[in-house]
Amino acid sequence: MAEQIEETIRKFALQNAVFFKGKANPKAIVGKVLGGCPELRARAGEITPLINSITEEVNAMGLEAQTKALEEMDASLLVKEKKERTYELPELKNVDGKVVMRIAPGPSGPLHIGHTRVSILNDEYVKRYGGDLVLRFEDTNPEKIDPNAYDMIPEDLDWLGVKCSKTYIQSERFPLYYDYTRRLLEGGHAYVCTCNADSWRELKDHGQACPCRELPAEEQLDRYDRFLAGDYADGDAVVVVKTDLQHPNPAVRDFVALRLVRHPHPRTGDRYVAYPMMNLSVAIDDHEMGMTHVIRGKDHLNNTFRQEYIFDYMGWRKPEYYHYGLVNIPDTVLKTSLIKQSIADGEYTGWDDVRTGTVRALERRGIRPEAIRRYWVEAGMKSVDIQFSWDGLFSMNRDVIDPVSNRYFFVADPVRYDIDGVDVLEGSAPKHPDHPERGAREYRLEAPRTVFLSADDSKMFYDAKRIRLKDLCNLEYGLPAKYAGNDVSILKQGVRAVQWVGADGVSAELLMPTGELLKGMAEKGLAAEEGDSVQLERIGFARVESRTPDRVSLVFSHR
Repeated sequence: MAEQIEETIRKFALQNAVFFKGKANPKAIVGKVLGGCPELRARAGEITPLINSITEEVNAMGLEAQTKALEEMDASLLVKEKKERTYELPELKNVDGKVVMRIAPGPSGPLHIGHTRVSILNDEYVKRYGGDLVLRFEDTNPEKIDPNAYDMIPEDLDWLGVKCSKTYIQSERFPLYYDYTRRLLEGGHAYVCTCNADSWRELKDHGQACPCRELPAEEQLDRYDRFLAGDYADGDAVVVVKTDLQHPNPAVRDFVALRLVRHPHPRTGDRYVAYPMMNLSVAIDDHEMGMTHVIRGKDHLNNTFRQEYIFDYMGWRKPEYYHYGLVNIPDTVLKTSLIKQSIADGEYTGWDDVRTGTVRALERRGIRPEAIRRYWVEAGMKSVDIQFSWDGLFSMNRDVIDPVSNRYFFVADPVRYDIDGVDVLEGSAPKHPDHPERGAREYRLEAPRTVFLSADDSKMFYDAKRIRLKDLCNLEYGLPAKYAGNDVSILKQGVRAVQWVGADGVSAELLMPTGELLKGMAEKGLAAEEGDSVQLERIGFARVESRTPDRVSLVFSHR
């Protein structure tokens, strides 16, 4: 029995050592042994010293010997089990074959991180069930349209991996909205109101009808013809859809369907003066485009109630509606009007300025669409409000980019040091610790053996008097600095290891999320790096934005 216990402990100790570069953790082994052999839990006090002893023996073997020993004991333990939690969106209700769903942005600018939620959720479902994902530009507010958004939004969706099979533009569909509005008026389900807006709102808030509500259909239609012709001044008349004036939610009672707008539209100019409100155009389009399921935030819940009145009046089949909770996205500029003004003022460089939360800014920083998709799938469609976590997104992005990000040194505001006390310095560091097949960064420094440290590390060197140049050697402070051997054990004495760049380094700049531009030097190998994602050691991940043989521009991603 004792021999079996020792063999079990040794097996788990070897496995832990192999997985963690030759150093087994006795605490982890205790958990493995007692978890795998619950009958030993009563003897934990006796087993633990034995585990500590065997772990010490295993750690003294070296990684190659540990691997060989584990292979002889149980080769299957050399394969590391990956326990990945999978997330899946819930099934949609009442799916009969393929689905038709939609993304309906207002073209006031490009997409931002908040818009990606509804885009990805709809895309996920259409890919699951098959069918059509419709892109519908809801551009019935001419004052807030950026003409470039008609091109920018599809580009953003394409980068996200969201595939839309059909595209519609609401400003091209006004005659359709006018026709359905006429039908509502003819059926007594709408009216043209010329009352003062505040008086009309106060009456309906108290469950009372305005004088225009029950005028005969003939007079309503006459008013409507004059409305479409622009005979009324802006604000003097609106078309209203009737609901239940006694509805317990005042927001659902009679709602405006058409208003008058003289502001020219970027696409249609002054062709129209009667502009549909969102609840009219959306209800009509959702029917005309055959929407089977609609996903949107719960801030649209009242709009759903309003739109259902139009569906009922027209005898249309309603889509299945889903309303997810609101999301608060902290520390991020999202409002397109503010970003646009800051661009015009010269404060921001463009829609991809890293201080904003646009999709273009995220792409520029090296955030991958796979990470954004995973974030929203895991967030799901629950009705509870959530707080967006940048750290959570960065963690998911790290999973994507870490395997492809080779490692390099970057130093900001470089300070030069020559090194005395040695003829030649040689060192080596892997391009990626988990991928030895990619090769190594080889270092060879000959007289005058020059290195550059960041200004912050140079100050620390002056104060501490000793440092270690990572993957190269130890130094004592001086001008020139003094070679102090290559014993890495000085790190246990509190000596700091710093990154550095040799005299053959290239000019480099690193754009930070705050907009600050760090200028410095980087290893020469970075200028030849083929991938666009790298890890700057001791700094974080960055995206290579441009490169020449002697200059590299990078954008900081995250740690």
